[in-house]
Amino acid sequence: MMERRMDAALLVLFLVHLATTLEVPLDLLEGLPQPPTITHQSPKDYIIDPRENIVIHCEAKGKPHPSFSWTRNGTHFDIDEDPNVTMKPHTGTLVVDISRAKAEHYECVYQCTARNKHGTAVSNNIVVQQSRSPLWSKETIKPFVIQEGVSLVLPCRPPAGLPPPIIFWMDDNFQRLPQSRRVSQSLNGDLYFSSVLREDSRNDYICYARFPYTQTIQQKQPITVTVLNLDAINDTMAAFYNDTDLFSEDPADERKPTFLIPSGPSSSKMVLRGQVLEMECIAEGLPTPDISWTKVSGDLPAKRTSFLHYQKTLQIVDASESDAGDYRCTSRNPLGSVHHTIHVTVKAAPYWISGAPRNLVLAPGESSVLTCRASGTPKPSVSWSMNGVPIENSPKDLSRKVEDDTIIFTDVQTGSSAVYQCNVSNDFGYLLSNAFVNVLSEPPRVLTQANKVYQIIKNHQALIDCASFGSPIPKITWFKDSRSSTLDGDPYILHDNGTLEIHVAQAHNSGKYTCVARNILGIYENHIYLEVKEPTRILKQPEYKVVQMGRSVVFECKVKHDPSLIPTMTWLKDDGELPDDERLIVDSDSLTIIDVTESDAGVYTCIMNTTLDHDSASAELTVVEATTPAVVYERPDPPTDLELTDHKKRSVQLTWIPGDEHNSPIQKFLIQYEDSLHHRGHWHNLTEVPGTRTTAHLKLSPYIHYTFRVLALNAVDFSRPSFPSRMVKTESAAPDENPTGVQGFGTEHDNLVISWKPLSGLQSNGPGLHYKVMWRQKVVDSDWTTVTVANNSKFVVSGTPTFVPYELKVQAVNDHGAGPEPAIAHGYSGEDLPVAAPENVQAVLLNSTLAEVHWDPVPSKLIRGHLKGYKVYYWREHSLHKHNPHLMENQILTFSGNHTHRMLPGLHPFSRYSFNVRVYNGKGEGPPSPTLRFDTPEGVPGAPTSLVVTNPNLDSLTLEWSPPHDRNGRITGYTLKYQPVNNSNELGPVEELALPANETSVTLLNLKYSTRYKFYLNAKTVRGAGLAISQEAVTIVDEAVASRQVDIATQGWFIGLMCAIALLILILLIICFIQRNKGGKYPVKEKEDAHTDPEFQPMKDDDCTFGEYSDNEDHKPLKGSRTPSNGTVKRDNSDDSLVDYGEGGDGQFNEDGSFIGQYSGKSAIRETAEGHESSEAPSPINAMNSLNSFV
Repeated sequence: MMERRMDAALLVLFLVHLATTLEVPLDLLEGLPQPPTITHQSPKDYIIDPRENIVIHCEAKGKPHPSFSWTRNGTHFDIDEDPNVTMKPHTGTLVVDISRAKAEHYECVYQCTARNKHGTAVSNNIVVQQSRSPLWSKETIKPFVIQEGVSLVLPCRPPAGLPPPIIFWMDDNFQRLPQSRRVSQSLNGDLYFSSVLREDSRNDYICYARFPYTQTIQQKQPITVTVLNLDAINDTMAAFYNDTDLFSEDPADERKPTFLIPSGPSSSKMVLRGQVLEMECIAEGLPTPDISWTKVSGDLPAKRTSFLHYQKTLQIVDASESDAGDYRCTSRNPLGSVHHTIHVTVKAAPYWISGAPRNLVLAPGESSVLTCRASGTPKPSVSWSMNGVPIENSPKDLSRKVEDDTIIFTDVQTGSSAVYQCNVSNDFGYLLSNAFVNVLSEPPRVLTQANKVYQIIKNHQALIDCASFGSPIPKITWFKDSRSSTLDGDPYILHDNGTLEIHVAQAHNSGKYTCVARNILGIYENHIYLEVKEPTRILKQPEYKVVQMGRSVVFECKVKHDPSLIPTMTWLKDDGELPDDERLIVDSDSLTIIDVTESDAGVYTCIMNTTLDHDSASAELTVVEATTPAVVYERPDPPTDLELTDHKKRSVQLTWIPGDEHNSPIQKFLIQYEDSLHHRGHWHNLTEVPGTRTTAHLKLSPYIHYTFRVLALNAVDFSRPSFPSRMVKTESAAPDENPTGVQGFGTEHDNLVISWKPLSGLQSNGPGLHYKVMWRQKVVDSDWTTVTVANNSKFVVSGTPTFVPYELKVQAVNDHGAGPEPAIAHGYSGEDLPVAAPENVQAVLLNSTLAEVHWDPVPSKLIRGHLKGYKVYYWREHSLHKHNPHLMENQILTFSGNHTHRMLPGLHPFSRYSFNVRVYNGKGEGPPSPTLRFDTPEGVPGAPTSLVVTNPNLDSLTLEWSPPHDRNGRITGYTLKYQPVNNSNELGPVEELALPANETSVTLLNLKYSTRYKFYLNAKTVRGAGLAISQEAVTIVDEAVASRQVDIATQGWFIGLMCAIALLILILLIICFIQRNKGGKYPVKEKEDAHTDPEFQPMKDDDCTFGEYSDNEDHKPLKGSRTPSNGTVKRDNSDDSLVDYGEGGDGQFNEDGSFIGQYSGKSAIRETAEGHESSEAPSPINAMNSLNSFV
């Protein structure tokens, strides 16, 4: 039984190998039969826009062209019976006209079938669902009244849409609510506060839901949050309850973190392979805790991991099986930490292991396999169909055998063509793939164009194609010219697809090639020509030029190219096109610039292009001022005739003849040498001599094989190097010098590292260079310890006492002896942490924000290293105000050097501080001194938190305020100053009131009506008054005066007077008309004719439009969300329409408060006038500017 299974496995492997050669480009062949192939279809989960026609795609190819049919919910869908459904010509694509039907009637499961006489292909099951954006459920949201410092969760709970909406929080001005470590949005849309502050109080926390398919934005009713300040309440009530607190409990104390989500010590999460894994941990605590993440069972995948929402969300993209395991989130603040473990399992919908099944083209009698190899978690099941019918219900075929995910075909016959469907499924999805088996008998064809000519540059790779088709698959052979033998072996490489490769083409490879395709049904030949061309090369490159302004310059660029290729010369200036200037003349092999100007300076590049290759070269043009006579400057020619004389043990004389200066005097000569013994091929600068000298006395080092060359420098550039001199060899000798940079230090507390800068090969003076390293403790009569070190520049002495001074020496030695006596260097063995803390530590308070800390220095022997300085750790424990504890993080002040006292600036008044002092060396800090405490005295308070004017009347108004955030002591009272302000912004006399500490409001009487006042309020402690907060307000206009001003137009006497004046004017006009008809002129007219006033011109009234006043409150827009009753949104001319920022449609708000986000196109906006007391709804422009950051 085992042998039979093994034989079957070997057969499958063999057939799989055959199958890999059977894929062919049928689209290139005319007239061949082909079963259907689905080329385009709608996605499996197809979400549609209910406002547009439904289009369900299904396209296929085949020969003959396939016909199409559909099933709906598993049964045949007769398209002709439904007048709302049409099928596009030559495809199976359905179009549903929803103008006459509801989209929900067509929410079904569809499947397309494409068939011709050779087989049937089917599409995926296409589940059609319309996008939904349901309204927010009506609810009454009670305000949140909460104590400062505790945690808070604002629920969003958006309506379930398809697809789910995108959630974000904004205020009623469409501004994004700021988020931070303390305040953040969770994945489900709720807004979490780890602890609330007084500034979190507001009445416009609004959750928005954006539904992308319907382009709709809906808002939840605003949520009001009021954060209680128990200090203010207790201070206000203290006077009425014998100075006792109304609320005995303090505000929320500092506390260690606890998780808001998830709950409990552990939880679990499942993610599908390939999707995004998101885990979140949100904690509350005071101070605000930090979140960190680790993977218990391994490392986080760095390239796929990101941390969002201030580290509260861990995101891993493209999840894989390796991401399964336990993840731990840790929340930590100074009071403690808490952990939560999330167990992640990774499941997988089916996915292909080696690709979907591939089409097969077989000849009668051939064998092959169709493989449907997929994986998933849990393991998926595989089912086969043929032409859309389960294979167990299909006609029996002895040439076909199904083995799980493989169909084995043996000895197939004509007429066995079909389309096979492989369906791989598990609990999380499915894969459906069509693959046809096309049984054909076809003689060979070569698909490559006949007599095609390939042109290749010499020494490049040549690839000659011979794409073929046939059934059975043809065998390809190649011949050249006389066809004396097949092309097989070096330099030819024959690829499986028939391509012939010549790795490095040469001229003799040019010629006629014949590609022959053979199978049992025939032979097909194709002729192809290869032409190997000479490369394009620039023989004479343009050279650096220096030219005077007004002269001409010529850049030459002579090129060699293959004569059969047409060259094109292009010139560039500074990597851009040449200026359009008639002074620049381009010839076939040169560029001429006449009448050179300063702007012509730059880098010029000539590029020679052919159809196959190109070459380029560049040169710089320098333009100089004109002189008389004109001089052309170039770099000098290289020196010649180098000669070595007077050779001694450590020196030699070098002479040379200078080259042509080219009108620029030689400034200096640079002499270089090559050491062929140690650094062959590398030239080093040796010395320089003035340009007036042609000889140099060169000092030589032992054990060097010298070769010299000389370069000349003028104002243009260095010359090319001269030809090298003959070689000079020097004999070995003992080193002339010792290493420099000797130092000693410790890397551990019990070692000494001795390091030095090693000698170069030029300094070694001979072979066998090594170093004698010596050291001893810096005490009297101590002996030197010596070791020999080679091929290294440091030595580590172990077992030394901690931080002890040492004397050090390093001497160079080679095979000829030792160098001179080395100098003594000094160093220390390794440091260790200090073992003592400063003593007699005390703090002296200088004022409410500054203290001075004193201490005694730590003895040197207890520092155990180089003294770096002292560090003062200090922290504010809490405010001395009984209702305002506030923990601060540690602060550190570092003082370098040996100090015994330093200042602590920036302290908070009226607070308790703790501190200690530590000494530190190069290794680190020592132990802390005992922690001491001090209390800072009271200071002046900060400004009151708020100042609000309420209840304005004719001659009175009320001021309300909140105590300062920074009290800096006990508030003893408030000072209120106020003064009137006239229309010219001039200030009137100042009135001043002293108010008790327990008051937070005051009513001012006997004020002037219709007058603007400016108010200043500050708080006081025993240390004095703090900063003031200011506010302005206007008292109400006298209604009696206003009434008299308005009602005059309705008085009877006024109406009568106006009517009498109108009657008199009418009578005068009639008289004037009669007089004009009689030919006479009345006196007034004569005066006007005689004395025409040029200054008098009729006044043109401005066109003013007044909106209608309405006191109907029901028609006022809800701030930030509603529209006027006519459904439009008022906007200023300076605002862009909200719809400009989207994708189309009219931007408006529904009557339920939702914003219909058809924001993709512009719509006409009608201006509506509002009454004097109405407030305009905020422009939606800011909303979309904010929304753009979300979506």
